[in-house]
Amino acid sequence: MEQTFQVENVKCGGCASTLKSKLKEPFGEVEVNLEKMPREITLDVDAAQIDELRAALRKLGYPMSDEKLNLFDTTATKAKSFVSCAVGRMDTPSA
Repeated sequence: MEQTFQVENVKCGGCASTLKSKLKEPFGEVEVNLEKMPREITLDVDAAQIDELRAALRKLGYPMSDEKLNLFDTTATKAKSFVSCAVGRMDTPSA
């Protein structure tokens, strides 16, 4: 079932590229909406996969907006998202 989730720390096309490439194998195609705040991702995921999706997003540094993270985890996810963003920028072809 196609569902939309709000995610944190998504800043640019590099972040979107990382999300699309890293989530493609386990979850299929991912759409990233950079027009809304907090940012939104849309993908075809069933209820049994949501915990796996949460863990994958957190590992990349882009936790779901409804997660309650402590200061350490918030700082760690921001640092991870910075690296993921940079990697995504390198993987994105220039226009």
